[in-house]
This record gives sequence, structure tokens and C-alpha cells, in this order.
Amino acid sequence: MEIQVEEAVVKLILHGGNTRKEAYEAIDYAEKYQFDEADKHLQSAQEQFQEGHVWQTKLVSIRDTESVAHPSFLLIHGQDHLMTAQAELQLAKRIVKQYKHQQRLEERLAKIEQQPTQA
Repeated sequence: MEIQVEEAVVKLILHGGNTRKEAYEAIDYAEKYQFDEADKHLQSAQEQFQEGHVWQTKLVSIRDTESVAHPSFLLIHGQDHLMTAQAELQLAKRIVKQYKHQQRLEERLAKIEQQPTQA
């Protein structure tokens, strides 16, 4: 089954957008220290990116070399959209990790503050 360039581009944009949406949802949950939900959204974002990457691979394999050799603005936009989503996903993972670290530090500080002072 041969795919059309337009179909692949739409899929790149779709999955790139879904990746970004899920990545930002993960950050929103991490800000509230709801890490189970944050991790679920990161996983969903990763799955969406992987699906987009499948379409990107299909796009590379298209036999219509004219469409690929002279890419349209839409094709470039689709590729850019997916790659930007990948960068944002990687950044979201780091942000969630930092929020987890911040929570651990806050818990440690709270324990220290509860200890009786020695006079």
C-alpha cells in the first residue's frame, strides 16, 4: 500500500500536536505534584511521537521522488512540527523530573524544620 505525501504530512502534524498537548499536560500535573498523572501523560506523549515517527519513516519511503525531492511548504511544516514536538517532549521530561526532585527536597526540608532545636 503506497501512501500519499499529503496523508503523511497530516499525520505528522496530528501526532506532533498530540505529542505537545500530552507533554504540556504532564507538566501541568507535575506542577501540582501529581506524578502518576504526569507520568501517564509523558507516556502518551511518547507514544504519539513514536506514531508520528512511523509516518515520518513512511514519508521517507515514498516512491514519488518529485514530492520528496522538492518538498512543499506543508511538508516542511509537518516535519518541523514533529521535530519541535520531540524537543518539547524531551524538555517536558526534564521539567517533570525537576518537579519530582523539588518535592523530595521540600519533604526533607519540612522534616528538618519539624525537628526540635537544640539550645
